[in-house]
Amino acid sequence: MIVSEPLREDLEFRDGFSIRTMIGAIFVGFVMMPGTIYLGLVAGSGLGPAAQWVTIILFTEMARRSFTTLKRQEVYILYYMAAALAMTGGPFGGLIWNQYLVQSPQAIGFGIADYFPEWIVPHRTDAAIAGRNLLAQPWYIPVMLTTFLWIMGRATALTTGYMLFRITADVEKLAFPLAPIAAEGATALAETTAKKETWRWNVFSVGAAIGLVFGGVYVGIPGFTGVLFSKTLQVIPIPFVDMTESAHHVLPAALAGVSLDLGAVIFGMVLPFAMVAGTFVAAVASAFVANPILQKMGMLPHWKPGMSLIPTKLAVDFDFWMSIGIGASLCVAIIGVYKVFQALLTKRDISEGSLLEPPKGRGDIRLRWCILVYVAASTASIVLCRVLLKQDTFPMAMLLAYALVITPAISYVSARMIGLTGSPVAFPFLREGSLILSGYRGVDIWFAPLPLADYGPTTQMFRELTLTRTKFSSLVKVELFMLPICLVASYIFWAFFWHIESIPSATYPFTAKMWPLQATYQCLFMTATTGENSWLVQSIRLPFILGGIGFGFLMLGITTVAGLPPLFFYGLIGGLGAIPNAAIPMFAGAIIGRRVFEPRYGAETWRRYTPVLAAGYACGVGLIGMLSVAFAMVAKSVSSLPY
Repeated sequence: MIVSEPLREDLEFRDGFSIRTMIGAIFVGFVMMPGTIYLGLVAGSGLGPAAQWVTIILFTEMARRSFTTLKRQEVYILYYMAAALAMTGGPFGGLIWNQYLVQSPQAIGFGIADYFPEWIVPHRTDAAIAGRNLLAQPWYIPVMLTTFLWIMGRATALTTGYMLFRITADVEKLAFPLAPIAAEGATALAETTAKKETWRWNVFSVGAAIGLVFGGVYVGIPGFTGVLFSKTLQVIPIPFVDMTESAHHVLPAALAGVSLDLGAVIFGMVLPFAMVAGTFVAAVASAFVANPILQKMGMLPHWKPGMSLIPTKLAVDFDFWMSIGIGASLCVAIIGVYKVFQALLTKRDISEGSLLEPPKGRGDIRLRWCILVYVAASTASIVLCRVLLKQDTFPMAMLLAYALVITPAISYVSARMIGLTGSPVAFPFLREGSLILSGYRGVDIWFAPLPLADYGPTTQMFRELTLTRTKFSSLVKVELFMLPICLVASYIFWAFFWHIESIPSATYPFTAKMWPLQATYQCLFMTATTGENSWLVQSIRLPFILGGIGFGFLMLGITTVAGLPPLFFYGLIGGLGAIPNAAIPMFAGAIIGRRVFEPRYGAETWRRYTPVLAAGYACGVGLIGMLSVAFAMVAKSVSSLPY
């Protein structure tokens, strides 16, 4: 058995921003970003963790061969930059979606295509659209607005995420169970440059080997066959096996889908067992027990026999689970707010300065600057909404409610759920429902920069900084350095891919298949503010919302009386009404880890192995994804040559 030691949190914080990470930012922006954009257009998945781990491995290998070392802090900053730059594709992908939406048959058929505001996309008959030229003059205002909103969003996410971290980590001492994945992976790779490979590198290598083998079948075969032949070959169905139509003969309205992704099994080993079990129980019970009963009771009128999984999910959400989910999420919000006030009233940890005075040497951001950034960003959003919207009928009170109440509330609830379970809590159709209920008439409101966002996911990043002993000030430096790189690279590559071929088209098969479906749903939502369609308003039902709140507290009482862990309750809420495709393999992974590996290696040692194993697996699958993207881009470039 390998003797392992935990990540030490008594070490000194060090700066992770250096000349090497600056070079890494340039590499990610101009090498990795086009790969993730292309793979997203072709397969709909992007590079995912590939961008992060491939970048880190490349730079660690370069460091070893240059007889130098990379600090753990530098490795983590490289990890962060790859996620921020490559995984998203930058801010300008939304403009390419808007150019399709404005000229889509769905928008024309619903009669809204001519009402798209020109500050978001040129008119559908404009030469800039027909010529697929993102550099043309009609795109200047949309590009400038997108740039401003992206910069403002990055600054707000960073500062608001820090404030939430101070509450959830410094005051409440939440565990953030997924944060060690990045921290352990960064530590393992940093150790290799120092030539002191420990158990982390061994476990990381095992995970990478598993990822290479499985990724070759799951991602590699579809990627290569999609270039060589007219139709891709999928040995393992992506993203899940859909048995919904067959199951409807026995279980009407059931969500019969299961993912065969090995990554879900491995991540089931990482997450707390109680949370995974709760999610599994709720998802399976909702999909295979509650939905058939609701259908027989006549409570799912939008569902029709023969629907596949996605349309079935949409139908049951609109008829029942959307309102129930809103109520259950409000229950979590109420519990979270109560616990925060309870901690503050009892002065837990305040005597140690955890809230008012951060730990020394961590490079914390001053809270007054965080509050100032949030106020400035919210004010800018409200002013832009008042200037851009042609009708001065959108309630000012609702804009203030977004900024002062709703955004802080949902961000805190999301941050708290990440701290407890590793996954954020969703408030389904909150934005859509509030826009419809506002009484505003027009299409432009759907593109307005409302001060409504969930900044909770940013919180985990600060926990990862703590585990890797990286100064928080490193994050501010790297954000400022990445800013121009991301803007320039995103603009160039999105313009390039759109110019060489229409998006969507057969060249980009994922967009050709999925974008028309997504456009249909978005246009349906937008018609709800034109006075022609009120079906979504009818789907938000106050009795069901109140029922969801009551159900949440009932489950809390049952789990408490039964002596079950609190994470089981949060898992139940997270899996309520969800598709069980991921919950099933995750639960299988949790059972395997608990019954097979924990007895063999010991519970404590196995808990330290799993984050490193998951990081290695993500790296292996990512390498296969990068190889597929490189092959596809070379093949497309060669096939387009005139000789």
